[in-house]
Amino acid sequence: MPLHVLVTGGAGYLGSILVPDLLAAGHRVTVLDNFLYRQNSLAHVCMSPLFDVVAGDVRDESLVARLLKTADAVIPLAALVGAPICSKDPVGAQTINHDSVLGLLRNLSSQQMVLMPTTNSAYGSGDKDNFCTEESPLRPISKYAIDKVEVEKALMQHPNAVSFRLATVFGMSPRMRIDLLVNDFTYRAVTDRFVVLFESNFKRNYIHIRDVSRVFQHGIAHFATMRGNIYNVGLSSANVSKRELCEYIRLQQPDFVFLEAPVGKDPDQRNYIVSNSRLEATGFTPNVTLDMGIGELLKGYRMLRNTRYGNI
Repeated sequence: MPLHVLVTGGAGYLGSILVPDLLAAGHRVTVLDNFLYRQNSLAHVCMSPLFDVVAGDVRDESLVARLLKTADAVIPLAALVGAPICSKDPVGAQTINHDSVLGLLRNLSSQQMVLMPTTNSAYGSGDKDNFCTEESPLRPISKYAIDKVEVEKALMQHPNAVSFRLATVFGMSPRMRIDLLVNDFTYRAVTDRFVVLFESNFKRNYIHIRDVSRVFQHGIAHFATMRGNIYNVGLSSANVSKRELCEYIRLQQPDFVFLEAPVGKDPDQRNYIVSNSRLEATGFTPNVTLDMGIGELLKGYRMLRNTRYGNI
């Protein structure tokens, strides 16, 4: 059944893929975005009679409350995403990533659906085997992850909520981000031909941006059975180390060189292997492999030749 979906931050990296997909599925979509990066990433859907857009700030609780009145479901994407930008602007991170979401939750009715992206970076370093399920203890390291953990606790008090703990996302988008790890390393392979690795054995999980869009659509379609739960969202075939990721890239960019730094450590100390079996048990399977995404990025980077495509 088509829904009216409010997507905050809908002109961002993920929203620019998700919103057109929701419209194509027949849903009515309203986007609230402050267009911080001066993007026009939704220009191609403005012709749709099912689409509306509001230029505004998600921290304006009265505005959000007004938009919620006609929404059947909300997908809160608005955030300063990632540890570096949260460190650069801690006040913005607190008010956008934490306070505004709690305000949104206060204004939801018990009947309204909310599907929210959280993060599997909250696992920190996992258990002694670095293996994580949704039941594993959370050890967030960055402010971004700490705020997401607190918000998720409040989110799961809502009777109609789903939390998607996203792996590190990769892939091309109309509002591109080059600062995500797969995107970043592939960009370096194209432009610099080399990268220096700190703690190259550290592992994390990955997921393509189009599969993230698909998981939100899957959550809407199967909401009755999925609500009230937390789901890891990642490629089970892509729990790989930074060195292994570079090896994947070199298969398609043979002149790519990667070296281990002799001293120093990565400020991002995440290191874990994530189970996605709970989500897979609902019938969801990612479509885009790591190899396919790297190939997409290599083509895309023939068009993008500067560093403005990031969050910092």
